[in-house]
Amino acid sequence: MVDRELGDRIPTFGDAKPTNDQSIGVTNLSAFKGSAEKKSAQEIAAIIAVAAIIVGGGEFLLRFFEVPQFVMPPPSAILTSLVVDFGFIAPHLGHTLVELFSGYAIGASIGLILAAVITQFPFAEKIIAPYILMLVTTPMLALVPLLILNFGFGYTPRIIAVALASGPMVMINAATGFRRVDLAKIALARSFGASTFQIFMKIRVPMAMPMIIVGLMIGAIFGLLTAVGAEMVGGGFGLGNRLTTYSATIQMPQFFAVILILSTLGILIYVAFFLIGKKWAGWES
Repeated sequence: MVDRELGDRIPTFGDAKPTNDQSIGVTNLSAFKGSAEKKSAQEIAAIIAVAAIIVGGGEFLLRFFEVPQFVMPPPSAILTSLVVDFGFIAPHLGHTLVELFSGYAIGASIGLILAAVITQFPFAEKIIAPYILMLVTTPMLALVPLLILNFGFGYTPRIIAVALASGPMVMINAATGFRRVDLAKIALARSFGASTFQIFMKIRVPMAMPMIIVGLMIGAIFGLLTAVGAEMVGGGFGLGNRLTTYSATIQMPQFFAVILILSTLGILIYVAFFLIGKKWAGWES
């Protein structure tokens, strides 16, 4: 028999009536709108002020102490070089992006598949885990000369290096997310006749989405670093090659212009996955 007191403990919404109550609550966040916008404006102003102090202070100190440009160029020289030489740097930026996107797509796809496999089949984890651990602890740059020896100085060795660097990061974080699912939810789904595939797609994947996004972001950043490092080790194109060339020829404004581009790429990767996380995993907050 159904517990008669159960009805007193379960809220019903059929008889809910509209109310003009303006108190702050979960369903009424309009009271926070003004303060949130004000806080955001203050944060943006603070970021701009700190950036202006750092750039302006660096410009003043470097010129005041007459530091040579081959030691440390002032910010104005770096920005000038970025504008003037961007037409020459842009093709190398394109090469780096091709390597990053291609290797990352391969590595992230394999990482997600392996995470799903080892979550559903624990025995497979015992076989795969040692090799994944080996990939995580081995610097991919150490393998680049071997890859170049076997595949030449084109895109292939760099794409393989990026895939090997990003894939394990995605796999480890995704597998962690898949395991963090509440077992009570899985038991409830099984009691309603849900299959293993339905449980995985409807429960494990949505609940693991925050960790999946974190893994994808870390994998992308590791992939970018590996791509640049591979370009520095061997090859005649890419931003890493520009870093090596500019450093060897003591063109420091151009060198730091490339560093600025790479930093911007890293920030864009973070912002992109932050926005994806707000859309697909905002429930966690």
